[in-house]
Amino acid sequence: MKISAVKGMNDILPPSVPRTEKLPDSALWQWFESAVRTVLGRYGYQNLLTPIVEPTALFVRGLGEVTDIVEKEMYSFVDSMNGDKLTLRPEATAGIVRAMIEHNALYNGPLRVWTLGPMFRHERPQKGRYRQFHQLDVEALGFAGPDVDAEIILLARALWRELGLVEGRDVRLEINSLGQPDERRAHRDALVRHLEQHADALDADAQRRLHSNPLRILDSKNPQLQSIIEAAPKLMDFLGEASLAHFDAVRAVLDAVGLEYRVNPRLVRGMDYYNLSVFEWVTDRLGSQGTVCGGGRYDGLIEQLGGKPAPAVGFGLGIERLLLLIQEIGLAVPKAAADAYAVVPAGSPLPRVVVVLETLRQAGVRVLQHAGGADGPGSMKSQFKKADGSGAAFALVFGADELAQGQVTVKDLRTGTQTLQPLAGAQAWAGSLKS
Repeated sequence: MKISAVKGMNDILPPSVPRTEKLPDSALWQWFESAVRTVLGRYGYQNLLTPIVEPTALFVRGLGEVTDIVEKEMYSFVDSMNGDKLTLRPEATAGIVRAMIEHNALYNGPLRVWTLGPMFRHERPQKGRYRQFHQLDVEALGFAGPDVDAEIILLARALWRELGLVEGRDVRLEINSLGQPDERRAHRDALVRHLEQHADALDADAQRRLHSNPLRILDSKNPQLQSIIEAAPKLMDFLGEASLAHFDAVRAVLDAVGLEYRVNPRLVRGMDYYNLSVFEWVTDRLGSQGTVCGGGRYDGLIEQLGGKPAPAVGFGLGIERLLLLIQEIGLAVPKAAADAYAVVPAGSPLPRVVVVLETLRQAGVRVLQHAGGADGPGSMKSQFKKADGSGAAFALVFGADELAQGQVTVKDLRTGTQTLQPLAGAQAWAGSLKS
């Protein structure tokens, strides 16, 4: 019986392996991760890693009992050894906050951190949305001012630019303010009264959320509800002076750096823990599910999960969806090819060849060595064909004549020009092979 991967959970394969689905290969992932490390390093964010499995209570308390994630999408189970209720993490923020509390990480002051890894949600697989998906999560913890809200948004823009995406064309920014809990409660009461007047017209999801999580109804994509949603009370009208000042300060920074955005009063996000600034980066190129990055401020979550009160703001980015967007646009992505391919004719003294290759690798050159099978390394013609197919810029030819003179032929596979280099002291000419 053939065993396949679990539905909605995909292998990330090397670019040389053909795929039946249009899924990003490992070279594209490595390029993306390199860009992430470069951009986050510029902004002073530090990497951390949290467990994939967390106590179920962490997400119930952190995300809210009546969110879709907790109600329908989490992979939860009981540990057969001790009866603990555990869950494969459906998102990263709650785990990061748990780690900050457990290790008293904010004792010496605020922190800027990021993590990258797999998340799990039992939802219907569709383009760019899978049951195991990967997320980049960026968090600034302990900062209360609107300057850091703006910084988080600008950090995302810097990542788009590093990747070659154009804001306003490939991705667009939408922002909103959710105010503070007391302001949301006043808006919630008015919203429920409005929706109750149209109760017969609400779909099943809206009926279920009417008294448990009415704000999420505003995010419904059901076209039959849009007129009701458009006529609903707007949260912005319930915000007090301090909340409006915070939002205006964020907008002032975005305006100053020339970042275009749209204020979307219906932008609410899917977690219960958000307050004040929320935002999403969206695209039109991936169908109706257009969000590729979203986040905002969540000043109450650390206290809600048992820590000392501290403000925080951050975002999550779905990596599969972003890489599909890059493929859809057709951006030129650098290939992680070898610098050189070692052509090793039959009968060549392999130990002597490997000594040179290891010297080059220690000098930072990416060298792919031709490997033969039981019948030997194969003809020179077949080896050069593989050298061309490898994407390497140079072929290193360890022929009998060259080795007898203590040399190796270096052939430029793009121009065809050849030079001879000494085997001894290969580190001296290693730099000429680096791309």
